[in-house]
Amino acid sequence: MAAIAPIAFKFILLAFMLVGLLGLVIPILPGLTIIWVAALAYGLITGFNLTSGLLFGVMTVLMLFGSVIDNIFMGASAKQTGASWLAIGVSLAAGVIGSLILPPFGGLFLALIGLFVVEIIRLRDWRKAADSTKSMAMGCGWSVIVRFGIGVVMIGLWLAWAFLLQQ
Repeated sequence: MAAIAPIAFKFILLAFMLVGLLGLVIPILPGLTIIWVAALAYGLITGFNLTSGLLFGVMTVLMLFGSVIDNIFMGASAKQTGASWLAIGVSLAAGVIGSLILPPFGGLFLALIGLFVVEIIRLRDWRKAADSTKSMAMGCGWSVIVRFGIGVVMIGLWLAWAFLLQQ
């Protein structure tokens, strides 16, 4: 770290983390992963001690939880309106495929279409299928809010580590 002044290094990493935070609102980038990688880079360069290791461990758990929270919220919201587990499973698979072939919004669109199609076939009632689909979309919205909050907490933990805990 001799080539870059320590404070400049911290602000460069903070800038990367803020890009990651923006990626949580505009789903183009894996925001939580970017925040986590920046913290990992800081730890690898400055070294870990017990306290920083614990903070990084908490950040790791938050990143992993935040990475799957959208699936949990979307599925739970759809299930509350009566969607079948089959529809939720098809929706999850369609979401993964859509994310791979049509980023950044293809996953969400195919997940919602997958749920709607399975539910309309199962129920033969497009209004009930639309209710489940709307509920799943609302779950997605809530997951964005929760992931953003997790990102803010992760950055806060890193700020405490980088600026309050002297290495």
